[in-house]
Amino acid sequence: MLHGHGDDAYRHSQHVVADFSTNVWYGGEPAGLKEYVFAQWPTVNRYPEVLAESLAAQVAAHHGVAPTQVLISSGTTESIYLVAQAWARQRSTILTPAFAEYEDACRLHHHQLRFVAWEDLQADTLIDSELIFICNPNNPTGSVLTLEVLRALLTSNPNTVFVLDEAFIEFTTSIDSAIPLLSQFDNLLILRSLTKAYAIPGLRLGYVLGSAKLVTRLTQHKAPWAVNALAVAAGRFLFAHYTKVQPPIAQLLADKEKLAAALAQNLGIHVFPSHTHYFLAATRHGTAAELKHWLLAQHGLLIRDAANFRGLTPAHFRIGTRSAADNQLLINALAAWTASRT
Repeated sequence: MLHGHGDDAYRHSQHVVADFSTNVWYGGEPAGLKEYVFAQWPTVNRYPEVLAESLAAQVAAHHGVAPTQVLISSGTTESIYLVAQAWARQRSTILTPAFAEYEDACRLHHHQLRFVAWEDLQADTLIDSELIFICNPNNPTGSVLTLEVLRALLTSNPNTVFVLDEAFIEFTTSIDSAIPLLSQFDNLLILRSLTKAYAIPGLRLGYVLGSAKLVTRLTQHKAPWAVNALAVAAGRFLFAHYTKVQPPIAQLLADKEKLAAALAQNLGIHVFPSHTHYFLAATRHGTAAELKHWLLAQHGLLIRDAANFRGLTPAHFRIGTRSAADNQLLINALAAWTASRT
């Protein structure tokens, strides 16, 4: 799906006052990152490392795995398409609702697809496919699977490769990363993003962790020089200053709770629970597409129309929490939407 994602302000002529359509950290990149990356400009005069090997070694050391267990990517979307290509024409299960690129990548590479609703997945579920894609925490719902449930699933399904997308793991305190499970299971691939929590999606940077065997299978389909030199520099900065660059998640989640509670008082809006700073809502009047257009035209606010997530309805939209002042703008605007429809 080339279009239909959030953060699409560039496609609209109206000025955007506040963008709630993206689940990227709204506070901008960490202090010092821009200056460091700009200082690396001379590196663009040469080809970058073929596989971003220096960053892979840094990531491996950070997570306590071997460099052969790390593959740096140009963002999680590239990781998803690499997985689909490496297992072309296989059977794949997707836990829904889910990021559309899992399905699109699999269809591009002729997978046989089946879909399992999030609420139907249990610790003892048997997966009848070579792959299963799970986003944890989930996008767009903010739902989570605990390590205990994942461990049980991995144990019961040794012939299924679990593709666990942890692109939003930094935005929850309800679960921990499944990286410790890599030492116990060789049927696990973990996709990580370096763009959401550090507000650099335009640089495109992520990585995959897994057994050396699985990572080698992915690497065989990897194009050379796919990760540019400035993105590699950004990644090296982030891991060199890891403890200092984390966004204020506790405050962000607290602001989410206040925003969700305020919107829950709006009789025209249904708010769904979430373990992350982003959450689903649904309008009881009209469609999310109509609401998106109205909010942008009348208030300069942008939301994510979530109707194109498999399993959701035309009424669903996703909100990414912003500052208290911006959140109040959305609260007021949605109150006006409801009042105009009743």
